[in-house]
Amino acid sequence: MSLLQEERDIIIKNKYADDFDFAEIEEFVKNASKDLFISHRFKNANKMLVQPRGGFPTYQKQYDLYEFFVNADVDILPLTIDSNTRLNDYATSAKMLKLSEENEVDMLNGYPLVNHGYKTTRKMITHFNKPVSLRHGTPDARLLIETAIASGIFEIEGGPITYLLPYSKNFPLDKAFLYWKYVERVCANYSKLNEPINRESFGPLTATLVPPCVTIVIQLLEMLLSLEEGVKSFSVSFSQTGSMNQDIVTGAVIRKMAKYYAEEIGCADASVHLVYHQWMGAFPTDKNFAECLINTSTVIAAMVGADKIITKTREEASGIPTKEANAKTVANTQYTLRMLNGLPNVVDQEEEEILTEEVMSIMEAVFNDPADTLWRKVFNSIKNGTIDVPFSPHIINHNEVVTVRDKNKNIRIIKKGNLPISDRCFEYEKKHCDLNKDASSIVNDIIHDIGIMQW
Repeated sequence: MSLLQEERDIIIKNKYADDFDFAEIEEFVKNASKDLFISHRFKNANKMLVQPRGGFPTYQKQYDLYEFFVNADVDILPLTIDSNTRLNDYATSAKMLKLSEENEVDMLNGYPLVNHGYKTTRKMITHFNKPVSLRHGTPDARLLIETAIASGIFEIEGGPITYLLPYSKNFPLDKAFLYWKYVERVCANYSKLNEPINRESFGPLTATLVPPCVTIVIQLLEMLLSLEEGVKSFSVSFSQTGSMNQDIVTGAVIRKMAKYYAEEIGCADASVHLVYHQWMGAFPTDKNFAECLINTSTVIAAMVGADKIITKTREEASGIPTKEANAKTVANTQYTLRMLNGLPNVVDQEEEEILTEEVMSIMEAVFNDPADTLWRKVFNSIKNGTIDVPFSPHIINHNEVVTVRDKNKNIRIIKKGNLPISDRCFEYEKKHCDLNKDASSIVNDIIHDIGIMQW
């Protein structure tokens, strides 16, 4: 018996897990409709795919949401998981689900997939026959992923870095790497039966002044960790930075570097896609401004040439968006994309050159770590600050990198911590900023820059 099978046998014994019939599940995946696979949609799409967010605790409300989305011309359906499931607290999810069903009040902030089980959820997924993307934020997603794929969910978001550093304080990073190695192998194994299971990394990270070089490096590393386990379809992603020029450059560099590093490890046959998140920071309270922000991000996504865009709503600043608000954003985004034909090819060669050099310098430092496996090299690189995510709550993250915006709203590094970028690149970053201000003024600038879309 393989170590993977031994681990699986332990995981599925959880008292809240469905009664897994793996022979039946394999047969289901083997014969599943191609329309359920986003990897199939990517291959055959002649447009950018549009995906909202959304998850309700009860089966009926999630079903109603999907029905609403399908009528709104959604390309990819979301399944956002509740926060108790994200922490593997299935007991609390079960209690809150029961209360939600009995009182018709949402006691959970998402869909408790493990508690509903794959046999129930599959009925909904196959009924709508559209790709579903699992959005969850779980460091230990092993049981969740087994349940998701058995349900007919063939896109799995997340990774050991992107679902840990932004969300967790104490969860052990080494355990996260090992748990996600399990996820990658499960996805790779099921990918042999039909179209590939698509893995997607979470590019927004802390959504707050993250320098593009750090975002790209983490995307590339999660891609490599996935590909080395046999995954054949992967999506790198990033979110709107606040600068159109920087977004376009970031998109160009991440595409170029993803192709380069996939080839470097002998995985040129893997399909790599680019996903763009509409603004992930604080939204303006004025709903007209919020709509302008959404429309602007759609234009940028088109300029970037993204394969998929993940939408936000005009209600982001006031609470949990309604299904009507989500549907309206999807309709507006689809309309805007149809209007954007013949966009100019914008190139900022200097910015692209600098960003490429920064990314390659950090990647080289990670690869040069003496550890014997890639995940250990990455673990060590986070532990020693070679990779450092601003505003991460996790205790292992150094939080020594400081960024501000320049006059053109580009995110610039003014304190690099242990980031192994060259003096040339660091000086380029700093020369665009006014560093003659006192410390208090710089802090005020950072606070302003965090909430830049609110003004």
